[in-house]
Amino acid sequence: MVFEIVILAMIAAFLGLRLYSVLGRRAEHEEEIVPGNFERSDDARRMAPPAPLAEAPRNERQLSGFPPAVERGLREIAAADRRFDLIGFLEGARGAYQMVLEAFWRGDREELAELCDRDVYDSFVAAIAEREVAGHTLDNRLIRIEDSAVHSAVLDGNIARIAVRFVADIAAVTRDADGNVVAGSLDDAVESRDVWTFSRDVRSSSPAWLLVETDQG
Repeated sequence: MVFEIVILAMIAAFLGLRLYSVLGRRAEHEEEIVPGNFERSDDARRMAPPAPLAEAPRNERQLSGFPPAVERGLREIAAADRRFDLIGFLEGARGAYQMVLEAFWRGDREELAELCDRDVYDSFVAAIAEREVAGHTLDNRLIRIEDSAVHSAVLDGNIARIAVRFVADIAAVTRDADGNVVAGSLDDAVESRDVWTFSRDVRSSSPAWLLVETDQG
């Protein structure tokens, strides 16, 4: 009886070592770092699609469930730009929404020039100049972005254009030259609904998407 127990123990130990050797090699491979599918530019000022992945399978669920015209536009953009990733794009769009708003509120022309095309930049700068002439400053806060969703998508030649509808809570205060509040309140956030359109040349080596249009939505 003791002899049988010893034999069974030896067999179990042998099988255990074989199993460990196989799983150990698999674990070593499975623990390799998998590259992320979205990376923003180094200065965090522009939306960047993911680095190219040769023949990487696209997640069809990202591009499904939209109205037909929107889905068609997204699929055309994805086919023309193999780096395009919708989830990553929307993450970048939310970041750009906050950065543009805060740059406008601060009157930061330099940052706006990096994030917007010329027409949008000019309209922001004109509003900033009017504010400065009046001696007013904005003390606004983006409390939260409640929602961001694709509103429209189109590929016009080599130019991809995606409009995103943002729903956000913003506390807005306007102060005069002496710092006195002349409008608004930081205690009461107001819901803001905006549709911003971002554009990119799919042939460009630059990963940047620029803000090309702003509307209330």
